[in-house]
Amino acid sequence: MELGSTLRAVRSQRILLGDKLSPAVIVIQDGKIHQILSHSDFSRDAACEVLDVGDSVVMPGVVDSHVHVNEPGRTSWEGFWTATQAAAAGGVTTIVDMPLNSIPPTTTVDHFHLKLREATGKCFVDTAFWGGVIPGNQLELRPLIQAGVAGFKCFLIHSGVDEFPHVTDWDLHTAMKQLQDTGSVLLFHAESDVHEAAEEPGDPCQYSTFLESRPDVMELEAIRTVTQLCLQYRVRCHIVHLSSAQPLKLIQEARQSGAPLTVETTHHYLSLCAEDIPAGATQFKCCPPIRGSDNREQLWSALKAGHIDMVVSDHSPCTPDLKKLESGDFTEAWGGISSLQFGLPLFWSSASQRGFELPDVVRLLSQRTAELCGLERLKGRLEPGYDADLVIWDPEREFEIKGEEIRHKNKLTPYLGLMLKGAVRATVLRGALVYRDGSFCSEPLGKLLLVAPQTNQARL
Repeated sequence: MELGSTLRAVRSQRILLGDKLSPAVIVIQDGKIHQILSHSDFSRDAACEVLDVGDSVVMPGVVDSHVHVNEPGRTSWEGFWTATQAAAAGGVTTIVDMPLNSIPPTTTVDHFHLKLREATGKCFVDTAFWGGVIPGNQLELRPLIQAGVAGFKCFLIHSGVDEFPHVTDWDLHTAMKQLQDTGSVLLFHAESDVHEAAEEPGDPCQYSTFLESRPDVMELEAIRTVTQLCLQYRVRCHIVHLSSAQPLKLIQEARQSGAPLTVETTHHYLSLCAEDIPAGATQFKCCPPIRGSDNREQLWSALKAGHIDMVVSDHSPCTPDLKKLESGDFTEAWGGISSLQFGLPLFWSSASQRGFELPDVVRLLSQRTAELCGLERLKGRLEPGYDADLVIWDPEREFEIKGEEIRHKNKLTPYLGLMLKGAVRATVLRGALVYRDGSFCSEPLGKLLLVAPQTNQARL
């Protein structure tokens, strides 16, 4: 069967239906799931192309709602062609592009239209877009919602790039007033600059020096601000890449008081810990930082208890020189970790050891992320009427991450050489086979998704 073929059906001994793996056939029509039948109820005619995957697991494709593609402007870091190939190779069928690190950032309608032009014809998976909140662009927010952004991202601390400045209290209140009654969501990089630097900083090549420069209190105080704003304005708010377990109590209290607040964490905070990061290994640097193993286990417990809503990659690549590997200086290196291609096996390798099951994977990596960005009526479920976006994978199969198999543009990642459990065999996008056993379709088939205002229903 050729890659890019439009399938009529996918058959497996293990299709995840609800909370059970069952032998079934997914019947596809016009890129949508038409029916899900038992093997005995499915009658195949001569013209029906069926992909039989044996006993590989079939699940909804992953929806990664936190990806820095960096195009236009920083395409030496990443771009739509390479990022979406990495996504497809990892069973990710939808990504949502972050507004910063591209030049210009997605902070005006004109910039958004430029972004759409740049992405056209380059996406191997479906792609939606976040807008940005920066000082002075409050009058662009409602037009951006009408134009189709999934929501907005802001920083409470320097973003790392000058084109996307962080907001002040005045900016936040102004933005929240603009977003009231829109149904949109504001995402927060929740760190505040409240920490006083040590008088005598330590060795910049030791990870502990960097970790001490971004303590838990920076997240705690930022999230205190977010919860207050969320309760005051009743605008949907979302905390991206939570690394510290300390603010979890604040988050729970705000939710109990009625705050429409959600929170994500990332694969690196769940898979890695500070104690294992060698001196000079700047490929591990990200902001907020990877914290200690006790903190990591608290994040897992919160995930199990439902206090953390979803898990994303926060794929944030750069060119190798910006990681300062030669000097090993954590204080000077760019902060960001590349993991888009390996999110599903990274999560499963750790989660399966902690009692998580396949329905939890779908809920945390597909359904909740689709809900966040207004795609819950199209993505994240194996049900009639939903897009036929499928990941076909072997949860028991182990593999090693090798540089030559990495599809994102710059291959630097802290996961090189790591053995993981859960190999992706194939990815189906709206009924088309776009990736199988290391090969891609000849043309990008991904669509650019515009999210309809208020209804949270995607439109194309």
